[in-house]
Amino acid sequence: MFAISLGDDGAELRPLEPHHAEEYLAHIDRGRDFIGQFIMLAEVSKDLEAARAFLQGYADKAAADTGRVYGIWSKGTLVGGVLFRTFDARLGTAEAGCWLEESAVGRGLVTRAVRVLIDWAVDERGIERVEWLAASGNTASINVAKRLGMSRDGVLRSNYPYRGVRQDTEVWSVLAPEWRAARLAREER
Repeated sequence: MFAISLGDDGAELRPLEPHHAEEYLAHIDRGRDFIGQFIMLAEVSKDLEAARAFLQGYADKAAADTGRVYGIWSKGTLVGGVLFRTFDARLGTAEAGCWLEESAVGRGLVTRAVRVLIDWAVDERGIERVEWLAASGNTASINVAKRLGMSRDGVLRSNYPYRGVRQDTEVWSVLAPEWRAARLAREER
């Protein structure tokens, strides 16, 4: 098992696997209202069986090389996660995403964790384009895309029904050359 440090605050990025289902469900239960504002994750993981099925689905995606999910632990407690919802090494595209419980907001955990994922995808797997989709009202997620140096490609109007309301989805992306250039600029500072 590996853990990647996300900085001096003791936060770590680790694979989030089916055997974490109880811990994952406890995390979702703590943050259910906050997490569920814009994404269906809280609704998908209503009980232990559903939580385990969600994590098993991503274990299956990892085995098929079509997606991955990682947890963010802070001081030993699961507080959020990042994922590749889709991953296609043949086409060189992936869609990254995230969630976080409210107690962990504002510490840069998601930005640092997604940087690790994109570094790996671009450097190790040859991914050319990483996308980030967010409901137009999800300013926290859109701000992560901005901090990652992504460009706003456009808005998919009224494309996503959520809790009885049609949502607009913003599409953000970063291309491999842009990612490498931005990383080099950060390292030179």
